[in-house]
Amino acid sequence: MSELSPPEILLSSDQIQKRVAELAVEIRRDCPDGLHLIAVLKGAFMFLSDLVRHMTGHVSLDFMALSSYAKGTTSSGEVRLLKDLDTTLDGKNVVIVEDIVDTGLTLTYLQDILRARNPNMLRTACLLSKPSRRQVDVKVEYIGFTIEDRFVVGYGLDYREQYRNLPYIGVLDVGVRSCDPTSPPRALSEPGGSRRR
Repeated sequence: MSELSPPEILLSSDQIQKRVAELAVEIRRDCPDGLHLIAVLKGAFMFLSDLVRHMTGHVSLDFMALSSYAKGTTSSGEVRLLKDLDTTLDGKNVVIVEDIVDTGLTLTYLQDILRARNPNMLRTACLLSKPSRRQVDVKVEYIGFTIEDRFVVGYGLDYREQYRNLPYIGVLDVGVRSCDPTSPPRALSEPGGSRRR
């Protein structure tokens, strides 16, 4: 088993925690009453976990998983629902919690299907935004950090299911091999590959 190469630190744990706390305050200010957070698996689980711990009052949680097929490093825009919600959204104040918004294709799909479920309010929070990669104009009300088009891992984001456990966000050389150096590079897809959302 080969060692994983440590990524170059882009955002430190302290920077992330400070910004997540600020986002929690912003979201709560805009929605002081009941709030329903929907995390997009797998990448957003750490962001959601820290975000919700900074919130007071009534907060409920749910999870969805989506997959966007890719060819090489480019999203095809074909999105598939892998895990649906466990609860209804009728009349709820909903905030989608995303790890990263890239092309905007997956998020647009998600917003459309959730909007059709009659929430009282639907907004989106993302930890990372790559506006240079946008293919569609998608609304994101709460953005943690705007970054350049670099392959990032850590704090829930992975490369071949590795690096999610890092407390910081780092830039990874995509030529780096995972634990199995003989395996061919995996198609960059969601979840588990690159975030081309």
